[in-house]
Amino acid sequence: MDTKVKGRDWKRWAGSNSALIAFVVLFVLAVIFQGSMFLSFNNIINVLRNNSVIGIIALGMTLVIITGGIDLSVGSQLAFTGVIIIQIFNQTQSIVLTLAAGVIMALVLGIITGLLVAKFRIPAFITTLGSMSIYRSVAQYWLNGGGLTASGDKLDSYLSISNTSLFGVIPMPIIVWIVCAVLVYLFAQHTATGRHIYAVGSNQKAAELATVRVVRVKCFAYSILSLLVVIAAIVETSRLGSVNSASSGSSYEMDAIAAAVIGGTSMAGGKGKIGFTVLGTLTLGIINNMMNLMGVNSFLVDAIKGAIIIVAVLLQMVLNSSEK
Repeated sequence: MDTKVKGRDWKRWAGSNSALIAFVVLFVLAVIFQGSMFLSFNNIINVLRNNSVIGIIALGMTLVIITGGIDLSVGSQLAFTGVIIIQIFNQTQSIVLTLAAGVIMALVLGIITGLLVAKFRIPAFITTLGSMSIYRSVAQYWLNGGGLTASGDKLDSYLSISNTSLFGVIPMPIIVWIVCAVLVYLFAQHTATGRHIYAVGSNQKAAELATVRVVRVKCFAYSILSLLVVIAAIVETSRLGSVNSASSGSSYEMDAIAAAVIGGTSMAGGKGKIGFTVLGTLTLGIINNMMNLMGVNSFLVDAIKGAIIIVAVLLQMVLNSSEK
């Protein structure tokens, strides 16, 4: 009897910490197969920096998925907002105006999406699938399918947003990711609206009966995601000094969703942890890094990544079944 109880307790713990288990297993495998090459300081920094943009977006995606929704438009939105951000910067040469315009635009887009999903009850999948096409199409129309480069007297100031390092060691994209993760964690765990996000995702009817303002809560979640997408757009465009209407943000929505799900966020809503989403992002980063170091054919990268994601989610479902 005690053995069965201990077995259930272990499965319950494993189900709740599947993101940590996946991260540790992959980290150990990376060390075994790549050794000092993987553990080198430069490689670790590269993994963190290269996944910072996805990591920032995945934080907001986690909140949206917890509400029971999803957003397929974040990659196209990054390209769309990136185009507008660089256009404003090139015209004004003011970083303050550029950032302010980005924040305002994020809030407007997030509220629109939240209203369509919550108030007008259009399924999130359909709403964001449509907006994905709109954002990408408008960005390509604006630039005739091409790209846009940041320019002007203040160019160095804009580029320095992502191309400087804290103490000359830690690149700023990593710092921005860490700060965003801490702020989103505090919001989710220590504010009434954050707790309401979990309540809405767990049982929307019960939340409504408990006088939770569901429409406002969902608008809040989508607005935070849009704000994080704009921050990610600023990080990416300032790092590269340009944006491409066709390729910028491509497949970012799938990586952000994968990071959240590998981190243990339930696609059914009501369950997810910001810290584990960070681990999910790092897990994806390690997978990409391992395949790069091992010289895996680039055409197979997405196939291998997809298989690992499916296995990770299946394992999570099996382990979580012990809680029912």
